[in-house]
Formats: sequence, C-alpha cells, structure tokens
Amino acid sequence: MHLPIQMVRKVYYLILAIIGVPVNSISLLILSKESCGLSTCTTRYLLAMTTADLLVIITEVVLNRINDYYFPLNFLKITPVCSVRYVLLRAATDCSVWFSVTFTFDRFIAICCPKLKSKYCTKKTATVIVLTTGILLCLKNIPIYFRFRPRRIINNIPWRCSNRPVYFTDSRWIGFRTFEKILTPLIPFGLILLLNGVTVSYILLASRIRKRLKCHSKGDSGAKSRRKSIILLFTISSSFILLWFVYILYFFHVDELLDGPSAYMFENFAYMLRNLSCCTNTFIYVVTQSQFREQLKLTLSYPLTLVTAFIQKQSS
Repeated sequence: MHLPIQMVRKVYYLILAIIGVPVNSISLLILSKESCGLSTCTTRYLLAMTTADLLVIITEVVLNRINDYYFPLNFLKITPVCSVRYVLLRAATDCSVWFSVTFTFDRFIAICCPKLKSKYCTKKTATVIVLTTGILLCLKNIPIYFRFRPRRIINNIPWRCSNRPVYFTDSRWIGFRTFEKILTPLIPFGLILLLNGVTVSYILLASRIRKRLKCHSKGDSGAKSRRKSIILLFTISSSFILLWFVYILYFFHVDELLDGPSAYMFENFAYMLRNLSCCTNTFIYVVTQSQFREQLKLTLSYPLTLVTAFIQKQSS
C-alpha cells in the first residue's frame, strides 16, 4: 500500500518544485516593479508572502523532500547542516503563514476601519510589520537547531537528524512544542477566519447602507480599486483555509480514527496540500489582477523579444 503513495509523493514534489520555484520567482520580479495597480502597502505584503512561499519551496520541497527521495546521501544530511535545514524550513513555513495573517489584517483595517487606514495602511508600516514578524519568527525557531542528535556516525562524521530523547520528556521542550503548534497553524487559522468573517459582515452592512442612501453610484472612483482589493483578500484567504484545513484535521489527530494505511495516506495528503499552498498565490494574482497578467505577458515575452532583436541585428 505504501509503495504507490511514495511514488506519488516523489512525482508530486518534483512537479511542485519545477512549478513553484519559477512562478514565485516571476511573481517576485513583477511585484517588485510595483506596477500592478495595487497600493504600496498591499504590494509589500504580497512581496513578503511570495518570498516566504519561495523559501518554503526551496527548504521544504527541494532541500528536504526531493533531497531525501532522489539523493539519499550528501552533505545536506550531515547533522549540523541537517539541523540548520530544519530551522530554515520551520522559519520559512512560519513566515509564509504569518505574512498571510498580516496581509489579512491590513486589508481588514483598510476595509473596516477607515479612520485608521491612512495611518496603518502605509508602505512604511507594512515594511516594519513584515520585518518585525520575520525577525521574531526566525528567532523563535533557533532552539530547533538543538533539538537533534546524529542518527549515526560514519568515519567520525555525524549523519542525519534524530530527535534527542529529552525532546519528548523535558518540560521545556514539551512547552516549546505546544507553543509551536499554537503559534502555527492554530492562531493564524483562527485569525484569518475571524478577520474575514468580520470583513464580510462589514461589507454586507455597508452595501445595505449605500443602497438605502443611494450613494453607490458609478461615480465612485474608488469602487473598482476596493473591489480588486476585496477579491484579492478573499481568494488568498480562501485558498489558505482550504489547503490548510486537512492539515488542521491532522493536527487534531483525526488520522487516529482511521486504520494504518488510511492514516498514512491522510498524513501525506495533509502535507501535500499544505505545501501546495505555497504555489497558489501566483495563480490567484493572474486570475484576479488584470495588470499582473499584463506584466506577466511582458515578462515572459521579454526573452523572446531579445532573441528576435538579436537575430534581426545579425541578419541586417
């Protein structure tokens, strides 16, 4: 039963890496130009999310999954290097999740708190929030380096990572594990659900008020921009909730209700969907943002334009 699942995982993560690295890299390039018609603070959060997603693809999919499946023994398996990989993996995953929360909160303020919008929804505030969140999450994951011991020692070289026995018995490690689980993904999942629920309620209420006052005229110059922002918020949030939902169920040990093979499949399915979430935002930008699509076309056609110009120059 396990062999087919392992084959599916190997192919799945290879495809995820082949797609995830270039699409997130292209998104970074396009968003960094700040020419997608989005506010500067929104662009800052999207840049942070895309960077974190790219780092998750590199650390979790390429350096962890693909490295284990296709390269069973290399320097990345040396214990100190392996420990650093786990620290980077956890930090990237935490940042990917919490940058989604900071983006959701920013849009919540922009939509539901007009008086705070001018002060909070700025490029400077977004930069400070992103940097502070990233630094704190990186510091939080430093103890993970000391969680491991060598699985085996070959020619005086420690290989692979194995959890130290105290990781399961020491009260400090038990507390750290509990803190980790609460921090990611429980609190972010709950916050995104709460903030989106309040935002939807506010939008529905505001819509009814505008209808009664007949103020929802076509002359509202900001309506189109607000609509884009709302669509972007809800598509990113919905994608996060759907793709992390199975992992949340796994987090609450729903797999224990299943038999052995089914539980194994459920666990793998949960991680596969969770990692897929790091590739979806680019496609969301393409679907919801017309200016992003235009920039994507220009970016993809640029190499062809250069080649064509070079050929014409040589032939002339």
